[in-house]
Amino acid sequence: MTDTGGDRIEEAVASCATLLRAAAGHDWDGVRAGRLEWDCRRTAEHIASDLIAYAGQLAGRATTAYVPFEITMEDGADNAGVVDVIETTGALLAAAVRTTPREVRAFHPYPFRSANREGFAAMGIAEVLLHTYDIAEGLGLPYEPPAELCAWVLTRIFPHVRPEPGAPWDTLLWATGRGDLPAREPVTEWRWNNNLVIGTERLTLQGVTPAAAAELREGGTGGFEWIEGGPFHGTRDAAGMVASSYEKGVHRPEWGMFVLVRREDGRAVGAIGFHGVPDDEGRAEVGYDLAENARGRGYATEALRALAETTLARDDVKLLFAAIEQDNAPSQRVIARAGFTRASEEVERAAHELHDWETSLRLYSREA
Repeated sequence: MTDTGGDRIEEAVASCATLLRAAAGHDWDGVRAGRLEWDCRRTAEHIASDLIAYAGQLAGRATTAYVPFEITMEDGADNAGVVDVIETTGALLAAAVRTTPREVRAFHPYPFRSANREGFAAMGIAEVLLHTYDIAEGLGLPYEPPAELCAWVLTRIFPHVRPEPGAPWDTLLWATGRGDLPAREPVTEWRWNNNLVIGTERLTLQGVTPAAAAELREGGTGGFEWIEGGPFHGTRDAAGMVASSYEKGVHRPEWGMFVLVRREDGRAVGAIGFHGVPDDEGRAEVGYDLAENARGRGYATEALRALAETTLARDDVKLLFAAIEQDNAPSQRVIARAGFTRASEEVERAAHELHDWETSLRLYSREA
């Protein structure tokens, strides 16, 4: 997955500029932009402000807050001039995305306090598409961006939203409170969702987006640089579960899959994650695997310990468990070093009944 978003940003900005230039002769001041409180002029200026702000976050490597600057239009700038600024700031964000290394993350407040280059690209594209739509609605003009562009955004920063088959633009409008979908309640509050990253001494556990999961399922890299021999087949199977959950609308990013990336060289060595959200008793199942060339170095233990500590700190989780074959001694050593012990008979019986597992599997658990 070499598409980091630079070309997509340019495509979104071009669709915006095409509509706004054709409407530059309209009066934008005082004309409300769709359902927003802003008028069309203020909304167009906001598009430019977001694009340059995101470029600044990436270029400046901001980690704790937004870089404290803003963009203003010159006195007397007409509507066509505002479109020029949108095109310019869009080009700057595209350049920042293309030149930012894959492992860099910069501050963004929601939901996990950071985003990578792909996340900023998706947020920038969403701002462009949605606010162009708002302006078009205010001016009484039709607007519909390319479907593939909308799907690109949805699979990166709306992982919790079930895609409507064949209608990514309608899905994006619905997910942001701008439209309706059959048999779905209207959306009144919404946020996009950048991927979660958990850090350890030697690794980062990087949440896998539906876009990356789909590529891994199909035999690709998912946008990661893997060590030789990776990813292992278990990672591809888990990615398939994530992609399937997204397609069904039941995927929850915190309960998905994380790729283990070495800090020293940015190489992916394996994956870890959950088999689903916690049950009514606050119990969740974890699983993990490593590429063969990464085994025996403590990576799985380090990742499992970090994931367990992060997860068990939540109020809605009481217990984590893992199912391991009786003859898989290496995995049993990993689970023990991560603080797990043999599960109680009650937990083991419930899990076997739920999953219809074979008796050859042993359960290990760790409580909050």
